[in-house]
Amino acid sequence: MKKFIFGLAAAVTLAAFNIGGAFAGKPDNSIRFAYDQAPESVDPYFNNVRIGVIIGQHVWDTLIYRNPETGEYKGELASAWQQVDDRTIEFDLQHGIKFHNGEEFDADDVVYTLNYVADPKHGVTTQQNVAWIEKAEKIDKYKVRLTTKEVFPAAIEYLSGPVVIHPNEYYEKVGPEGMNAKPVGTGPFRVTEYDVGKSITLEKNPDYFADSPKKQGPIEKIVIRFIPDRQTQMAEVLSDGVDFIMYVPKDQAEQLEAVPNLQVVSGETMRIAFMQMNSQENTPSKALKDERVRKAIIYAIDRETMVKEIVGAGSRVLNTICFPKQFGCTDEGAPGYEYNPDKAKALLAEAGYANGLELDLVAYRERNQTEAIIGYLKAVGINANLQFLQYAAMRDLIRSNKAMLTHQTWGSFSVNDVSAATPVYFGYEKDDISRDSEVRDLLKKGDTTMLPEDRKAAYHDALKLIAEHAYAVPLYSLPVYYVATADLNFKAYPDEMPRFWEMTWK
Repeated sequence: MKKFIFGLAAAVTLAAFNIGGAFAGKPDNSIRFAYDQAPESVDPYFNNVRIGVIIGQHVWDTLIYRNPETGEYKGELASAWQQVDDRTIEFDLQHGIKFHNGEEFDADDVVYTLNYVADPKHGVTTQQNVAWIEKAEKIDKYKVRLTTKEVFPAAIEYLSGPVVIHPNEYYEKVGPEGMNAKPVGTGPFRVTEYDVGKSITLEKNPDYFADSPKKQGPIEKIVIRFIPDRQTQMAEVLSDGVDFIMYVPKDQAEQLEAVPNLQVVSGETMRIAFMQMNSQENTPSKALKDERVRKAIIYAIDRETMVKEIVGAGSRVLNTICFPKQFGCTDEGAPGYEYNPDKAKALLAEAGYANGLELDLVAYRERNQTEAIIGYLKAVGINANLQFLQYAAMRDLIRSNKAMLTHQTWGSFSVNDVSAATPVYFGYEKDDISRDSEVRDLLKKGDTTMLPEDRKAAYHDALKLIAEHAYAVPLYSLPVYYVATADLNFKAYPDEMPRFWEMTWK
């Protein structure tokens, strides 16, 4: 790592003198974007990584659109909607919209998509985003009735985010595999090339509907390359091989600020970092069933220093597993575990591990942060063996009960509600490796209670219990450092969504 930083510093110094490499704008209005993970599938319902969410919001549309600045809901594919009763919403749909393959958008597309993805037999990866849907029914060609399984007050929030609409005729014919191979949506961009695992090209949709709140700008093409190696990404942005990268580590971003033809933009996001600790009955590490060991792990990690020295500006230490601005998120009454390595050692000794403990730790991003955590654990006698994997491989280990410790992040699919965060990992979903029925029931109550104050009370009690039993290590919110060509106009949003349809070249 030190060798790379030295090499980057040298490259920055050289680039600072190479001002002639800057340019006044892209004559073809294209943007070249590099990302460190390839999506498991481009179909948004079979993807669980951020780049898939980004692609999804450019290629597909949703019934509702939430303004990222004001939080106001507007119609997107729906022109209007009405809450008929606690479990029923009716939607009037826009007229005259076409999918990228020419198929006309109408109620059949909405009904087919929602009923398909809500059916557990289809194995949607993001099941938590649609599990609340009971059924969708066609009233007429441009009107749909949606019924929820239970009272679900966050329905509109989900319908404005991860719940995109597919063309029913095409999707029924090709299914998720075909949708991944040749994606078709109604969005402001369409997929024109896709080399699986390597790159995907999006081009401006010339038939995009004028009434969409996603107002198209001048960008004609986005070329996304999947480059896992950070060093290669840095080399590309320094040599004008790409125009835009994100999730740049703090130290590297700070060095790149010295390059005249680059800009560095950062800010806090809704994404939280945390560690799961497998405490269920059949855990592969019996040590993690002991609450003292789990608390020792939290006490061992200096989260404040990590935020200041490694994570960067815009980050904050968390005490509960949710993003503070999400509806229902609170740390009131939850114990805070300050950095205390002596207490960590004492708890380990009390639990019978005075001579140390060996655990496996699986992670998939922010490796420099994972390595810092490993160092803190080692200092109190816990030897953490790192498995650094692509997200899908890490997820499969967790879901097959082969993971002991995890270091991961969750962006809630940018849904501004606790139901999209905490229940994913503590509500008996596939990723729950603590399995506390009391916590599950409280989260369920919060998800399915209509009165806001009752929802908040249920989430409060669930979050407090998770913290008291030390089922997980809440770490911090994550900022994003974007590095882009200086001539690109763009805005960073807390939902981690680079909106290429808004961007312009100077």
